[in-house]
Amino acid sequence: MHVLFIIDPLPSLKAYKDSSVAMMRALSARGHRLSVAYQPGLYIEEGTVKAVSQGIELVSGADLHGPDWWRDVSNPVEAALSSFDAVIMRKDPPFDMEYVYATHMLEYAEAQGAKVFNSGAAIRNHPEKLAITEFPEYTAPTLVTRDMARLRAFYQQYGDVVVKPLDGMGGSGVFRLRAEEHNLGSILEILTRDGTRTIMAQRYIPEIVNGDKRILLIGGEPVPFSLARIPLAGETRGNLAAGGRGVAQPLTERDREIAEQAAKRLAGRGLLLVGLDVIGDYLTEVNVTSPTCFVEITEQSGFDIGDFFARALERAVEG
Repeated sequence: MHVLFIIDPLPSLKAYKDSSVAMMRALSARGHRLSVAYQPGLYIEEGTVKAVSQGIELVSGADLHGPDWWRDVSNPVEAALSSFDAVIMRKDPPFDMEYVYATHMLEYAEAQGAKVFNSGAAIRNHPEKLAITEFPEYTAPTLVTRDMARLRAFYQQYGDVVVKPLDGMGGSGVFRLRAEEHNLGSILEILTRDGTRTIMAQRYIPEIVNGDKRILLIGGEPVPFSLARIPLAGETRGNLAAGGRGVAQPLTERDREIAEQAAKRLAGRGLLLVGLDVIGDYLTEVNVTSPTCFVEITEQSGFDIGDFFARALERAVEG
């Protein structure tokens, strides 16, 4: 296969721990060709969705902590997305309007025969925090609103809640509001921009001290290990970007139940790769833009997630 990755600039990636690089390495090991394109290089010309792409190959034995882990193997070319066997959308958020436009172009490309994973429509239609509303039996009490009175009432009801923006990533903008929070008004005003932006409030889940677990669904199958992202002492957020420590562990019975039910409900929606976030017994996010944790789980468990993904992609393309 010739696989196109729509991705952040290669020099910006930390190849030694990047999940997209793990995908590339697994695909290369299975004999597939690789090209990369950047979001600004997507365009539509006379109705055809195209991209400026660059063929690359991975350098055997390269130090993944250094900059020379790949090399260009061709001059940049302009080609229709449908000319590739598979297109992998791995551009990280922010999920701004440029990202939304990109999902529309990916959707148009699919109508022209391109095979895109995750599909443009699927990425756009599954906002990662709001998507948990499909699974109320697996979620902690949750409120989504920009109404300050409702947020204050929710806080008074539960006494210990977490509030967060709907478009944040890496734990940014997440606040825990404990009993007698003297900064309650200021925090809600900042997050809602004085009642003009919708946010999410959830009852605090004490099990966060044991980790915010990332569970991966690939091709509709749960990876048998999660990565528990354990917060630093005194920290509420387990995100690795916020300093959390990642510990791979086998799925619990509850983890597997949540994962299997999510896989069943999300089937047929163009989602090859999904990252579920679970704290204790509760589902807290459904990540579809650029789920990570391949390398950490693989290194600690021995389960090769990159190869698992590559095989799932081959089946999806053949199907």
